[in-house]
Amino acid sequence: MACVFDPGYGYHVDKTKGIATGNDPQSIYAVMSGTHYNGECCFDYGNSEPDEKDDGCGTMEAIYFGNAHWHGNTGAGKTGPWVGADLEQGMYYGGGNVTKKNDQSKPLPFEFVSLYLRGRTDGFMLKGADATTGLFETMYDGPRPEPKIAGTCGRSGTYQPMRKQGAIILATGGDFSNSAMGKFYEGYMVTGVTTDATDEAVQANIVAVGYKNLPSDPEDTLLSV
Repeated sequence: MACVFDPGYGYHVDKTKGIATGNDPQSIYAVMSGTHYNGECCFDYGNSEPDEKDDGCGTMEAIYFGNAHWHGNTGAGKTGPWVGADLEQGMYYGGGNVTKKNDQSKPLPFEFVSLYLRGRTDGFMLKGADATTGLFETMYDGPRPEPKIAGTCGRSGTYQPMRKQGAIILATGGDFSNSAMGKFYEGYMVTGVTTDATDEAVQANIVAVGYKNLPSDPEDTLLSV
């Protein structure tokens, strides 16, 4: 079953248990669509602020998927879509020296896309793949974004250490920015960092599901006007 989000819609769960906070590590998986997206803010799934406000850089950590160019950030190619990390005040396809442009981040234009974000205590990793075949490919693995390169966070803001707050969002940004569109099929978050072997086992399980489009599927939930 797909949740199909048009601009103007999204979920925000503020009261949660067992979600990583502060600089605690976490891992997030999701299956989304690489054919139904836009470049608006923000088609996210992950950890966010419970007050539904922008509480500053590093106060959320969620998978972003689309082709946004926040402050000029980009992956390889011209159109995307790319897997990114929404870390508040920016959706990033890389960090460190590739905060602005990460040529390793390849477009994922598949009907069904497997996505992964590993939020370590000292950096983050992004992976993506076709959800119907093959293995995860690492799109980024390194330090968090550099505010001076990003052009955000003000004079004293930082993405390291993180200040995660433990709310859960879907199809919206931390401050409930919901101009994005997308399709969400499944996802989950775990505390701690998973191993590469675990990630590949998850991808194999996703592939085994056998995702495919069914015309006029009565189980599709359309969240639009």
